[in-house]
Amino acid sequence: MHLPESVRNLVLVGFMGSGKSSVGREIARRWGFRFIDTDTAIRQKYKKSIPDIFATFGEPFFRDEENKALQDLQDTNHAVIATGGGIVLQQRNHRLLRSLGVVAWLTANEEVIWERVSRNHNRPLLRTPDPRTTIINLMSTRYPLYSSLADITVETSGLTHQEVADSAIAAIRLWPNRPK
Repeated sequence: MHLPESVRNLVLVGFMGSGKSSVGREIARRWGFRFIDTDTAIRQKYKKSIPDIFATFGEPFFRDEENKALQDLQDTNHAVIATGGGIVLQQRNHRLLRSLGVVAWLTANEEVIWERVSRNHNRPLLRTPDPRTTIINLMSTRYPLYSSLADITVETSGLTHQEVADSAIAAIRLWPNRPK
Protein backbone atom coordinates (compact mmCIF):
# COMPACT_ATOMS: atom_id res chain seq x y z
CA MET A 1 0.00 0.00 0.00
CA HIS A 2 1.52 3.30 -1.08
CA LEU A 3 0.83 6.96 -0.75
CA PRO A 4 -1.61 8.43 -3.25
CA GLU A 5 0.30 9.49 -6.37
CA SER A 6 -0.36 13.16 -5.63
CA VAL A 7 1.72 12.95 -2.43
CA ARG A 8 5.51 13.38 -2.55
CA ASN A 9 6.40 12.57 1.05
CA LEU A 10 4.89 12.01 4.46
CA VAL A 11 5.95 14.55 7.10
CA LEU A 12 5.39 13.61 10.73
CA VAL A 13 4.96 16.34 13.31
CA GLY A 14 4.08 16.01 16.97
CA PHE A 15 5.20 16.36 20.53
CA MET A 16 8.22 14.53 21.90
CA GLY A 17 7.24 10.97 22.69
CA SER A 18 4.39 10.87 20.18
CA GLY A 19 6.17 8.16 18.17
CA LYS A 20 7.32 10.10 15.11
CA SER A 21 10.60 8.22 14.70
CA SER A 22 9.30 4.73 15.46
CA VAL A 23 6.12 5.11 13.43
CA GLY A 24 8.02 6.86 10.65
CA ARG A 25 10.48 3.98 10.35
CA GLU A 26 7.58 1.51 10.25
CA ILE A 27 5.72 3.36 7.49
CA ALA A 28 8.92 3.89 5.48
CA ARG A 29 9.69 0.17 5.77
CA ARG A 30 6.21 -0.80 4.57
CA TRP A 31 6.32 1.57 1.61
CA GLY A 32 9.96 1.06 0.68
CA PHE A 33 10.56 4.79 1.27
CA ARG A 34 13.58 6.42 2.85
CA PHE A 35 13.23 7.40 6.48
CA ILE A 36 14.66 10.80 7.39
CA ASP A 37 14.76 12.23 10.91
CA THR A 38 15.62 15.94 11.10
CA ASP A 39 17.01 15.57 14.64
CA THR A 40 19.30 12.76 13.46
CA ALA A 41 20.50 14.88 10.55
CA ILE A 42 21.41 17.70 12.96
CA ARG A 43 23.10 15.28 15.38
CA GLN A 44 25.16 13.82 12.55
CA LYS A 45 26.10 17.24 11.18
CA TYR A 46 27.55 18.35 14.51
CA LYS A 47 28.57 14.92 15.83
CA LYS A 48 26.84 15.81 19.10
CA SER A 49 23.69 14.74 20.88
CA ILE A 50 20.72 17.11 20.87
CA PRO A 51 21.26 17.93 24.58
CA ASP A 52 24.93 18.72 23.81
CA ILE A 53 23.91 20.95 20.88
CA PHE A 54 21.46 22.80 23.15
CA ALA A 55 24.11 23.13 25.88
CA THR A 56 26.91 24.20 23.52
CA PHE A 57 25.08 26.45 21.06
CA GLY A 58 21.67 27.16 22.62
CA GLU A 59 18.10 26.54 21.54
CA PRO A 60 17.96 29.40 18.95
CA PHE A 61 20.92 27.82 17.14
CA PHE A 62 19.18 24.44 17.14
CA ARG A 63 15.97 25.99 15.78
CA ASP A 64 17.98 27.58 12.94
CA GLU A 65 19.45 24.15 12.16
CA GLU A 66 15.94 22.67 12.00
CA ASN A 67 15.03 25.30 9.42
CA LYS A 68 18.16 24.50 7.39
CA ALA A 69 17.32 20.79 7.55
CA LEU A 70 13.87 21.51 6.08
CA GLN A 71 15.37 23.66 3.35
CA ASP A 72 17.80 20.85 2.49
CA LEU A 73 14.87 18.43 2.07
CA GLN A 74 12.92 20.51 -0.45
CA ASP A 75 13.91 18.32 -3.43
CA THR A 76 13.22 15.08 -1.56
CA ASN A 77 10.70 12.55 -2.84
CA HIS A 78 9.49 9.18 -1.53
CA ALA A 79 10.49 9.75 2.08
CA VAL A 80 8.89 9.62 5.47
CA ILE A 81 10.27 12.60 7.37
CA ALA A 82 10.13 12.74 11.18
CA THR A 83 10.63 16.22 12.60
CA GLY A 84 11.61 17.49 16.02
CA GLY A 85 8.75 18.40 18.34
CA GLY A 86 9.59 22.12 18.32
CA ILE A 87 9.97 22.53 14.56
CA VAL A 88 6.49 24.12 14.43
CA LEU A 89 7.50 26.98 16.72
CA GLN A 90 8.94 29.02 13.86
CA GLN A 91 6.45 30.37 11.34
CA ARG A 92 9.13 30.17 8.63
CA ASN A 93 9.03 26.37 8.93
CA HIS A 94 5.29 26.07 8.27
CA ARG A 95 5.50 26.68 4.52
CA LEU A 96 8.51 24.38 4.27
CA LEU A 97 6.75 21.56 6.13
CA ARG A 98 3.65 21.82 3.94
CA SER A 99 5.70 21.97 0.76
CA LEU A 100 7.34 18.63 1.54
CA GLY A 101 4.14 16.58 1.42
CA VAL A 102 1.25 15.40 3.55
CA VAL A 103 1.69 16.58 7.14
CA ALA A 104 0.54 14.04 9.71
CA TRP A 105 0.24 15.06 13.35
CA LEU A 106 0.87 12.19 15.74
CA THR A 107 -0.87 13.19 18.95
CA ALA A 108 -1.26 11.74 22.42
CA ASN A 109 -2.71 12.93 25.68
CA GLU A 110 -0.52 14.46 28.38
CA GLU A 111 -0.56 11.36 30.59
CA VAL A 112 0.70 9.15 27.75
CA ILE A 113 3.36 11.69 26.74
CA TRP A 114 4.56 11.91 30.34
CA GLU A 115 4.75 8.11 30.61
CA ARG A 116 6.77 7.92 27.39
CA VAL A 117 9.21 10.79 27.92
CA SER A 118 9.81 10.56 31.67
CA ARG A 119 12.02 7.49 31.09
CA ASN A 120 14.30 9.37 28.69
CA HIS A 121 16.74 11.74 30.37
CA ASN A 122 18.08 13.07 27.05
CA ARG A 123 15.31 15.64 26.55
CA PRO A 124 16.95 19.06 26.98
CA LEU A 125 13.66 20.94 27.34
CA LEU A 126 12.67 18.70 30.26
CA ARG A 127 15.74 19.47 32.35
CA THR A 128 13.64 21.64 34.64
CA PRO A 129 12.63 21.47 38.32
CA ASP A 130 9.12 20.34 37.27
CA PRO A 131 9.25 18.50 33.93
CA ARG A 132 5.59 17.48 34.06
CA THR A 133 4.47 21.11 34.22
CA THR A 134 6.96 21.90 31.46
CA ILE A 135 5.29 19.27 29.27
CA ILE A 136 1.85 20.74 29.96
CA ASN A 137 3.07 24.24 29.10
CA LEU A 138 4.86 23.12 25.93
CA MET A 139 1.81 21.16 24.81
CA SER A 140 -0.45 24.19 25.27
CA THR A 141 1.83 26.18 22.95
CA ARG A 142 2.54 23.49 20.39
CA TYR A 143 -0.73 21.57 20.00
CA PRO A 144 -2.54 24.47 18.24
CA LEU A 145 0.43 24.77 15.85
CA TYR A 146 0.44 21.05 15.05
CA SER A 147 -3.30 21.18 14.51
CA SER A 148 -3.09 24.15 12.14
CA LEU A 149 -0.43 22.42 10.01
CA ALA A 150 -1.84 18.91 9.94
CA ASP A 151 -3.47 17.43 6.87
CA ILE A 152 -4.31 14.39 8.99
CA THR A 153 -4.24 13.71 12.73
CA VAL A 154 -3.49 10.30 14.22
CA GLU A 155 -4.10 9.58 17.90
CA THR A 156 -1.31 7.39 19.30
CA SER A 157 -2.40 6.97 22.94
CA GLY A 158 -2.56 3.31 23.89
CA LEU A 159 -1.51 2.06 20.45
CA THR A 160 1.57 0.17 19.29
CA HIS A 161 3.77 1.68 16.60
CA GLN A 162 2.30 -0.82 14.13
CA GLU A 163 -1.26 0.21 15.04
CA VAL A 164 -0.39 3.90 14.68
CA ALA A 165 1.19 3.15 11.29
CA ASP A 166 -2.01 1.32 10.26
CA SER A 167 -4.13 4.33 11.32
CA ALA A 168 -1.86 6.80 9.55
CA ILE A 169 -1.87 4.77 6.34
CA ALA A 170 -5.67 4.51 6.41
CA ALA A 171 -5.99 8.28 6.94
CA ILE A 172 -3.51 9.04 4.15
CA ARG A 173 -5.39 6.83 1.71
CA LEU A 174 -8.54 8.87 2.40
CA TRP A 175 -6.73 12.24 2.46
CA PRO A 176 -6.95 13.24 -1.22
CA ASN A 177 -10.71 12.55 -1.22
CA ARG A 178 -11.63 14.34 1.98
CA PRO A 179 -14.09 17.25 1.80
CA LYS A 180 -12.42 20.63 1.61
